[in-house]
Amino acid sequence: MTSIKKTELIMGMPITLEIVGDMVTEGAFKLVFDYFKYIDEKFSTYKSGSEMMRINRGEIDEKEYSEDMREVLALSEITRKETGNYFDIKRLDGSLDPSGLVKGWAIHNAAHLLRDAGFKNFCIEAGGDIETFGLNSECKVWTVGIRNPFNTTEIVKILHSDNKGIATSGNYIRGQHIYNPKEKMGRVEGVVSLTVVGPNIYEADRFATAAFAMGEAGIMFIEKLPGFEGYMVNDNGIATFTSGFEKYVK
Repeated sequence: MTSIKKTELIMGMPITLEIVGDMVTEGAFKLVFDYFKYIDEKFSTYKSGSEMMRINRGEIDEKEYSEDMREVLALSEITRKETGNYFDIKRLDGSLDPSGLVKGWAIHNAAHLLRDAGFKNFCIEAGGDIETFGLNSECKVWTVGIRNPFNTTEIVKILHSDNKGIATSGNYIRGQHIYNPKEKMGRVEGVVSLTVVGPNIYEADRFATAAFAMGEAGIMFIEKLPGFEGYMVNDNGIATFTSGFEKYVK
């Protein structure tokens, strides 16, 4: 089957969309990339005019929040409770930053846009978080590589992704941007990267963020989550994975 892949830099990261099929149009790519641009304008914690920044500056009353903002904040609160407060969008300065959930949520929503438009085979990747649907150009299940956090040009595991979401959290590329809210200094110790396979990228992303914040205990948190598997690399380069992880390894 014919495959077309395009990448745009949005939300401060490369977003890649690959669509497989004989009726792929420019409009399909525009649909997805325009959606991510909308998300960036709304949730960015860097753009001064975003709704998120205006909320943090106290310029918008809660009753004026957009529907999408209300949904993300509600999902963030649900995730906080489900993770024993390890997922917390409230920063030390009192501002809100739901970035640990927004990316996966946006990828999953973009996948719904494509499915609603009739596309049956595609892969969306944003900053290392991936959701796949259908088959690749070889009519096979999509495969996703896990990078070595100590050498990002090296792939340490290749996974089958059968309509799954795969998210990797870590501070090795973007620096310290995930914090342990239960530690005074907030630093995450003992773990370099943690990959989570889940039923979709929204679920995988939010739990990967929380599990990474837990440090080396995070892999056991994923172990206990029904329908999720994980792969963790610690500071010494030693990998630990959940009991069902190997079923996804190619």
